Amino acid sequence: MGRIPPETIEQILAATDIVDLIGSYFPLKRSGANFKINCPFHGEKTPSFNINPAGQYYKCFGCGEGGNALSFLMEYENLPFVDAVKKLADRASIIIIEDAHDPESDRKRRKISRIKELNNKAARFFHSQLLKNPDAEHARGYLKSRGFTKEVAEKWLIGWAPRNSNLFLQMARESGFTGREIVQAGLGGLQDKLNPRAGLWIKFYDQLTFPIHNDYGDVVGFSCRVLRADDKRGKYINTSDTPLFNKSKLLFALDKARRPMGKEKFALICEGQIDAIVLHESGFENTIAGLGTALTEDHARMIKRYTDRVVLCYDGDKAGLAAADKTFKQLTAQGLPVKQMRLPQGDDPDTFIKSHGIEAFRELLDQAKDYFDAKLDQELPTVNLSSASERAKLMQDLASSVMVMSDELLRDATIQNLAIRLRIGVADFRKAVVAAKKDQSKFRDTPRARDETREIVEPTPIDHLVAYLCHLALNSEAAAEYLIEQLESLSECLEETLGSDILLDILAKRPNPENTASKQAYLMTIPAGHRLALEKTFSDGIPDDPVASASDTLAMLSARFYQMKEKALRSLLNDPNLSPQEILKSVEEVKRLQSILKDLDQRF
Repeated sequence: MGRIPPETIEQILAATDIVDLIGSYFPLKRSGANFKINCPFHGEKTPSFNINPAGQYYKCFGCGEGGNALSFLMEYENLPFVDAVKKLADRASIIIIEDAHDPESDRKRRKISRIKELNNKAARFFHSQLLKNPDAEHARGYLKSRGFTKEVAEKWLIGWAPRNSNLFLQMARESGFTGREIVQAGLGGLQDKLNPRAGLWIKFYDQLTFPIHNDYGDVVGFSCRVLRADDKRGKYINTSDTPLFNKSKLLFALDKARRPMGKEKFALICEGQIDAIVLHESGFENTIAGLGTALTEDHARMIKRYTDRVVLCYDGDKAGLAAADKTFKQLTAQGLPVKQMRLPQGDDPDTFIKSHGIEAFRELLDQAKDYFDAKLDQELPTVNLSSASERAKLMQDLASSVMVMSDELLRDATIQNLAIRLRIGVADFRKAVVAAKKDQSKFRDTPRARDETREIVEPTPIDHLVAYLCHLALNSEAAAEYLIEQLESLSECLEETLGSDILLDILAKRPNPENTASKQAYLMTIPAGHRLALEKTFSDGIPDDPVASASDTLAMLSARFYQMKEKALRSLLNDPNLSPQEILKSVEEVKRLQSILKDLDQRF
């Protein structure tokens, strides 16, 4: 692809009024010589996003985002630089003449452009067939039975691929497309690969067609649903892989949902296209769905561009639960917190809304629980926790999901919560997570991937509050003395907190805070992972009153620990398998923890 000259970019920006551009997305409010809106890049109630007409720039004083018309389009529409320049050029009616031309790049670009054009033509053709072809009566009847009106079909460009494939071929050829282009677009194939003259077969026939769009609205392929019970093809069939279509990198309705996802501050993920459409039409416009494949790492990264939280709304059957497990692992590996709705057994979003209404669905959405709490609510009634083997099996299953969590602190809090609900030791659960991680490493490890000569050392996981206490102990004699005095009362809390062994070692060996050589010598005696963990605190300053800082930090650490423990015990009390003795014991423990928390609250 040729280079866009700087003079052309300057011309495009000169022809673009940033007020008009941003005003085409949001209603603007004048504020003196400028304009203001609520920032589109972070949630806020008071407008802090300023648009300066004189300078042709924007600046958010809340999140710090700023730039010109081009950077706004790149950020808000999630467009690459060149695509954003071309979109502004089209808006300003400026023709871009690139400096140089690469014939191979031009050929690829023309090919992709033709695939896009053919997909758009195909989408409109299939839609017209659904509305007008007498043979599509059963397709129209199916949509009507699902509650889809003509307006909904038009909005989503739903279509019907005719049983007679020659109708599609005729449309494509009359529109100037070749058989090769039909194959390149993933809409068909050669009857005989060794004999191109043998003709084509068309991939879609007698199916509902759902156009699949990329992030910014281009039709790049189709996901099509069979309609007849005797049709032996899969329930959904997708476009074959093309330069534009890869089902592992596309999500249904993302082009419509990405802005609502930012507004609602979460993505609602369901299993199929029809469920996604029903939810959008019911007011849940932040809904997206996969294309008949498990959620991938690429999908999770795409979702993270637009939001930082996810709620899963999968079917309440066994297959739905299995799909939720796989999806959770991909999302949590990208650092996305996940909640799960609990649909009744046998229901999907469509059937639930039809039976119970939109408000009942909204209530279920509001009641969505953290993923592991929802998972245990569903699985514990089927598990005999008095059986060591059943408990161990469930622990191993949970450990395989916990170990992919990228947030160390959240992972440790989850381990503590699950250990209490399963009535097992926190240390045992941690060992199960470590074992699950080792098993995964063995499975992924290959001689090629291994570096036999170099050991890669990762920092030892350490709670950020414990890390700060280590920092105080290494740099203040008074803080170290204070912490030693508090050890006995903190033993329970420290025992179940990441990195406490590092703190205890510092307090036991007492390197001299006033002597740099003493501290450096101590650091050379501890494991490399511990040393790397402590090095992260080296840039922290020393407070004026280290003892007061240590006291405040211990209070936060204790309060967080006892709050988590009390919450986990409250969840445990909902377990129908608890014996009266276990209920009584748990209630007494909750009271003890509440008393500790009350004392902490009064002291600090």
